[in-house]
Parts: sequence; C-alpha cells; structure tokens
Amino acid sequence: MNIREKLQIIQKMTGLTQVKLAERFSVSFVAFNNWWTGKSFPRPRAQRAIDELFLEVTGQKIIPADKLTAQKAILKRKSGQHKNVISEISNNPDICDTFTLKLIYNSNRLEGSTLTEPDTAAILFDNVAIPDKSLTEQLEAKNHQTALNYLFDHILKNGELNENLILKLHSILMNGIRPDAGLYRRHAVRILGVNLPTANHLKIPQLMPALMIQLNEKTNDIIALSAKIHAHFEQIHPFSDGNGRIGRLLMVAMLLKANMTPAVIKQERKKLYYTYLHKAQTKNDQSQLENFICEAVMEGFSILERK
Repeated sequence: MNIREKLQIIQKMTGLTQVKLAERFSVSFVAFNNWWTGKSFPRPRAQRAIDELFLEVTGQKIIPADKLTAQKAILKRKSGQHKNVISEISNNPDICDTFTLKLIYNSNRLEGSTLTEPDTAAILFDNVAIPDKSLTEQLEAKNHQTALNYLFDHILKNGELNENLILKLHSILMNGIRPDAGLYRRHAVRILGVNLPTANHLKIPQLMPALMIQLNEKTNDIIALSAKIHAHFEQIHPFSDGNGRIGRLLMVAMLLKANMTPAVIKQERKKLYYTYLHKAQTKNDQSQLENFICEAVMEGFSILERK
C-alpha cells in the first residue's frame, strides 16, 4: 500500500481535512499535498508517523500498557479533584445543559440522525420544531433528553445499575416510536455493516442478568470495566432498536458511579469508535477502546471544568 492510499484511509477514518492532517504531521499544507498527489515522499520520520497513525485508525495498533496506565492515572487524579461529579453537574445548569446537548447530539448522530447541533439545542431547550426535519428524529432527541435526566437523577439518588434501569431507559427513549419500548427483542437481528453475530433472542433473559453481575463487580479500573461491558452489551444487542444509545447511557451511568464524567464520544470520530469497539468484540483486545474512552472522559472533564 502506497503513501497516498494510507493517507486516504486515515482521512476517511478520522474525518480530518488535509489542512488538519498537515498540522497533525507538523508539515505545511503544500508538503502534505505533495505527498497526497505523489509529487514527493515524506521523510523517514514523517513516514513512521503516517504508518503509526494508519495502524491506529485501522485498529491494528496495540496501545502500550504503560500509556493506558498513565492516562487512567490522570483521570483518577481529575476525579479526586471533584467531590461528587453528578452533584456538580446537577447543581450547575450551564454544565448540565452542555452535557445534555453534547451527549444527545453526538449519540444520535452516531445512529444516523440528521439533526445538527443547533437543531438539537433548539429542540431540547426551546421546544422548537424544526420544519425540514423528521418528527421521529425530533422525538428521539426529546426522549433522549428525558432518559438522560432520569439517569442523572437516578445516579444522584445512588440508584442501582440493574436490568430495571436499562429497561426503563429504553422505554423512555423509544416512547411513541416503537411498540416494544422497554422490552427485550423477540426476534433475530444483525448489526448492519459488521460481521458480528448477536445473541439469540431466546438467551437474552439469561445474558442480561449475567451482564449486570459483571457490571457491578468491584474494580479499580472503571475504564477497563466500562469498555468490557459496553462491548458485551452491544454484541448482545438486547433491543430491536436503540442499542447504541442505551449502551452509551449505561456507560455514562457506570462512569458517574465511579465519580468520573460522562464519556463524550464525538460523532466525527464515529468510524474510529466502531473500529475499536469491533476489535474489542472480535480480537480479545480492548486496548484501543479503553484509550478511546479515556479521551472521551477527558472531554467530559473539560466540560465539567468549563474549559
């Protein structure tokens, strides 16, 4: 594979423009464009940087354990600087609104919503209907807001993370959208675009209680446990629809319980997110997913600290 082909894959997976990629490799746009068109070739140092990023975005890179350990240590220190993250979010309307917008907009966009961030804000906070957008998308945003508010209140009251919570969140999310809101699926499904078998629907009533036992295990590494549970939940795929959004809400709950901020998974990183999630599910290697979640939680701390 030549340099241009690698750069094209990197751009597709990251969503970065050529200008941003040039900045990433610390070269001028002209130099980068010459690589892109084949007029020149990167020097050995730049070549190594391109190869490393290519392995990372295609899910072939193994994140060194010491790097993950260092990132998790930073997050633990951040957590220690905040007495009660969920209380801080709930008691500061501007912070709460920012989390609400960022989590809902990005999570819905990951699932194909066409609502822009300003559209989402108008729907959530001003109760404005967007004329050229589908009513279903707008109802999904409002339902998602209600589900997130319910979850924040549940964590604030030190509620348990169990099946009842998951089913309740799904019933809220899919209210008025699906007749099976709040119910596990009773038919086979497949995840589009991914060669990944989901659970037999007859086994879901046994798989979900077992998952809840794992979720509530005591741990000194909430990032690793969150990655493990998220990957497993999405592979079980317990609902007819809404699995991605419920899975991410469940991750929010786990992190808040551990006094971490919600993980803000940005929609422009969709391809990377799904690549790392699939790797965790199929290769018995969740290092990249853990690294990705660390970065998403760090984004959450930036919101909490108004940075």
